[in-house]
Amino acid sequence: MSKHFSKYVVLKYFAVTKPGIIAGNLISVAGGFFLAARGEIDWGLFMATVIGLSLVVASGCAINNCIDRDIDARMQRTRNRVTVTGALAARAAMLFGSALGVVGFVLLAVFTNTVSVAFAALGFVVYVGVYSLYMKRNSVYGTLVGALSGAVPPVVGYCAVTGECDGAALILLLMFCLWQMPHSYTIAIFRYRDYEAANIPVLPVAQGIGKAKLHIVLYIAVFALASILLPLNGYTGTAFMAVACTTSFWWLAMALRGYRQDVDIHGWARQVFAFSIFIITALSVTMALDFSSATPHLARI
Repeated sequence: MSKHFSKYVVLKYFAVTKPGIIAGNLISVAGGFFLAARGEIDWGLFMATVIGLSLVVASGCAINNCIDRDIDARMQRTRNRVTVTGALAARAAMLFGSALGVVGFVLLAVFTNTVSVAFAALGFVVYVGVYSLYMKRNSVYGTLVGALSGAVPPVVGYCAVTGECDGAALILLLMFCLWQMPHSYTIAIFRYRDYEAANIPVLPVAQGIGKAKLHIVLYIAVFALASILLPLNGYTGTAFMAVACTTSFWWLAMALRGYRQDVDIHGWARQVFAFSIFIITALSVTMALDFSSATPHLARI
């Protein structure tokens, strides 16, 4: 009986950290780290960076679950979260999240460098303090603010190696921030009723699906341009350029299908969303493998 109870308790605490989000961030932080390492990998530093940042992300997610439990209760997708059902008390989740954050930041501070810690702190403060506490509930620009925090992991991975915020770090921040926008807007379209019920002013709910479709197309187009900045400035090679151009073009073509008169808008949004996960994974893996050994063109900052 005690064994089953212990497993149940562990699962509750595990669920509050949003493991799916952590897994997605692991791919991007690894991509940034390997891009900067250029084949000379310090595996101890890699593990400390991945574990430390994962704990920081888990901390932010746990605290976000505490903050959002009232609106989560109104959404079908989130109404069974442990902080909503009461399976895990908000106070316990908050303490757990805070402890994870402390351990995560200590790991980053001890094993990485000031720049990585600063970016991790930026992402955490923006996600928890700006996005979760205010922007998500009060502004259509909440998605853009949240996108900034979501773009931080690959930058942390990159800067853990370099110790500097150079051109590649800024390109990664721009790329991943732009990627977040169509990714998030498509979720808001196929989960439209959830966001409407919770009174969350995401773009499709606040200003209509038509405007959201336009923004999705525009953000994908700009994302495509941003992604080729890495090879154009000597940070990656031709393989990355080929993957970036091919996948971005396909994603854009997929987004443009949303303007067909016979389109199933929810099915279309799910397809664009699913491809967003594929493209960011493909680019993260490719940048990790197709780093350039040449001297990059952009100066360090």
